[in-house]
Amino acid sequence: MIDVTDKSTGEVLASLDEASAADVDRAVARARTAQRAWADLPYDRRAAVLLRAAAIAEAAPERLIPWLQREAGSAPGKAAFEHGLVVSELREAAATASAPYGRMLRSTRPRLSLARHVPVGVVGVISPFNFPAILSMRSVAPALALGNAVVLKPDPRTAVSGGVALAEILHEAGLPDGVLTVLPGGAEAGQRLVAHPDVPCLSFTGSTAAGRAIAATAAPMFKKVHLELGGNNALLVLPDADLDRAASAGAWGSFLHQGQICMTTGRHLVPRALADEYVDLLAAKAEALSVGDPFAGDVALGPLIDAGQRDKVHGLVTDTVAAGARLAAGGTYDGLFYRPTVLAGVRPDQPAAREEIFGPVAPVIAYDDVEEAVALVNDDPYGLSVGVLTGDAMRGFELSARLESGMVHINDQTVDDEAVIPFGGIKASGSGGHFGGAEANLDTFCHLQWVTMQAEIERYPF
Repeated sequence: MIDVTDKSTGEVLASLDEASAADVDRAVARARTAQRAWADLPYDRRAAVLLRAAAIAEAAPERLIPWLQREAGSAPGKAAFEHGLVVSELREAAATASAPYGRMLRSTRPRLSLARHVPVGVVGVISPFNFPAILSMRSVAPALALGNAVVLKPDPRTAVSGGVALAEILHEAGLPDGVLTVLPGGAEAGQRLVAHPDVPCLSFTGSTAAGRAIAATAAPMFKKVHLELGGNNALLVLPDADLDRAASAGAWGSFLHQGQICMTTGRHLVPRALADEYVDLLAAKAEALSVGDPFAGDVALGPLIDAGQRDKVHGLVTDTVAAGARLAAGGTYDGLFYRPTVLAGVRPDQPAAREEIFGPVAPVIAYDDVEEAVALVNDDPYGLSVGVLTGDAMRGFELSARLESGMVHINDQTVDDEAVIPFGGIKASGSGGHFGGAEANLDTFCHLQWVTMQAEIERYPF
């Protein structure tokens, strides 16, 4: 059994059967059968299911938000925001069902020639704990809209908000049996889903290390593998930026949801002449933030997901301070509640600058000129999101082309997403496609098929 716990109190909220490899096999077999009938439905029938699901979710936020608060440790604002993302993702997926799915091609011969997207069949989705609902739904909803069946394995620490609650809403909206199966489970279920020969497409969101293992397993089977992995995202503060606004953006980017976001601001790059002032502003904002049980009151930050993550975060903080950085705020914890932390005087070779922390920690790195800052941004194995803060937006835009990142936000911090945008990173932050918007989702969850047609059978010389 998997115990679903309140991360603030440790209370067991529910218990779920842990999925085994045999459960995966049964789910995939059911999905293959159900997918054929689902794909044969007119597109508007599939869209109608997704629109009903969006309406159900929007009308009853209590079906999801309390689980996000208790199971995922989400502060009230973050939980409400994630609930809104789920609703918008369902609506955008419904629109994807009606989007053009092919194009006419020219041919040197007298025939009809076209390319069209066709559903892959069964999509395996493995989702994480940090934004469990939307990081499941952003794969599940478009895959369903385009005629696929889905087998979803949410993180066992957030199995309800990342799976069970979503499946209940879709079932109530009229999704046929077998088209979506949620399998709460650990490594055994995940490994079988990745290796299953009848799952031609995998969508994984999680750590870079796990993504490498998935890619290695799936490669000999020539699967479509879509990996959205980690990040060590930089917030580049240019010399002409409004420093108080920059510190506000930096605090949001580093501390939102306890820093447990792939797009979290992991490095604050600040001109050396402004670094001390920026640190003071950022530290003041960190000290003012409330940390506590998000289900019991309106707090800014909730708990980290578990003790292992807390110990990793604290180890990176203490190792960085031991290496010469200065603790300007935070650096302490009570249970799973970690205070928002600011590290000053961080060097690029120190642990908090090199590694993805996945906690509420803001390392501040001073630079001497913009060329050095660009090199610091790019001299990192990750390439997910970058924020550029400046008094001259056009200058930021010109600079963005030089930044090795899948996403760049000028005059904003690093954390952002919308259902209509092609979300994805480069380098160690991901590969295999993007999530969001009809064009990206068609590429991600379909095969491209070339079709020709002519009036009579072609004549050949033999």
